[in-house]
Amino acid sequence: MPSTMPAPRLHVERSGRGPDLLLIHGWGLHGGIFQTVAPALAARFRLHIVDLPGHGRSPLPEGDYTLEALAGMLAAAVPADSHWLGWSLGGRIALTGAALGLPIARLILVGSTPCFTRRDDWPHGMEPAEFARFAHALEQDWPSTLQRFLAIQTRGSSQAREELRLLRQAVFTHGQPQAGALGKSLKLLREADLRPLLARIKQPALLIHGARDTLSPLAAAEYSVKALPDGRLTTIAGAGHAPFLSHPDEFTAALTDFLS
Repeated sequence: MPSTMPAPRLHVERSGRGPDLLLIHGWGLHGGIFQTVAPALAARFRLHIVDLPGHGRSPLPEGDYTLEALAGMLAAAVPADSHWLGWSLGGRIALTGAALGLPIARLILVGSTPCFTRRDDWPHGMEPAEFARFAHALEQDWPSTLQRFLAIQTRGSSQAREELRLLRQAVFTHGQPQAGALGKSLKLLREADLRPLLARIKQPALLIHGARDTLSPLAAAEYSVKALPDGRLTTIAGAGHAPFLSHPDEFTAALTDFLS
């Protein structure tokens, strides 16, 4: 069961009509990052676009900040049997929720990896030393470090300049993320190895991944889709870590086809 955490009122923007679809953003951002695809999706789905605790317009709760607790909070904020789409860190939360047996209809993981840092048996992650330097820089100057992280996310994308423009435009539009939330959620990226959860996922799962993603390499998605009992992978050529920004039409088509 999800671990306990005092439940603040999450900011959730709702629009559209149709099957319920929850959109979960990545580290340091907020639900506004889905602005490029939200209008097209709202024509087919009832969207629930959340700001994670401590991000955007959602307050930072006291107590444990865990993947399990975050998944439980999201489940309480949307109708049962919603489809869950998670990007990057959001994908790790969605995967955890599905493994916990929360009432999730279908699972969509975008630019997500079950293990963010490199390990002896996992070559598809960030080097621990590089991650440690990033975490230290975050403590010293989080605004500049967050801006650098946005640039890292666009590496390899054929639309890198436009993608970075959209990320920088969106990052502070709903206020600044709380430094405490950045550190707590960064810890979730560094420490949680979710590979053992993949075999427990009962829902049909779609992985949408940019072929040029350097932050979460395509090889991580290829590993995940083989481990999932009912998984499929859509690779978007030319896309980096945020395919919904760089290739919104291809992204929307893959998602709607899966959920149809």
